Amino acid sequence: MPAIYVGTYAKYISGNLYGAWLNLEDYASKEEFLEACRELHNDENDPEFMFQDWENVPSGMVSESHIDDELWEWLELDGDDRKLLAIYREHVDANGTIEQARDAFLGRAESKAEFAEQYYEDTGMLDGCPEHLRHYISWHAVARDMEYDWDFVYVDGEYWVFSR
Repeated sequence: MPAIYVGTYAKYISGNLYGAWLNLEDYASKEEFLEACRELHNDENDPEFMFQDWENVPSGMVSESHIDDELWEWLELDGDDRKLLAIYREHVDANGTIEQARDAFLGRAESKAEFAEQYYEDTGMLDGCPEHLRHYISWHAVARDMEYDWDFVYVDGEYWVFSR
């Protein structure tokens, strides 16, 4: 669940950490979210919001004093695309878009060697290779060479592979 802990600078400066975790999926737009922030801190005339912590949000979309409009576009994505973009922004391109992440994504596997072998099989690069010779290919070495052009990102027990 993507969420942000919202306090205010005035409270923080006075030593008061009062705020609340707001679930971003509860708000259809940034404006709705900011309205909920105003209601939370209605004891201040013109609250200056301080986003003190956040979780399950892609890198770069939230900072202490700013929320990127792109965050609500990200919230509209399905779970797989959310994860893809979060991994891409965290490990490949901090400012990347979902389109860039989709274009760069090559697949995932439990090991680099498994990915290399599957990639060669899927792309037809092994079509002319006799079956008995395939056992002599060092898929670890092939994967190592792939790393010159591609990013292998290890997340949750799998390698996610992106072209550069």
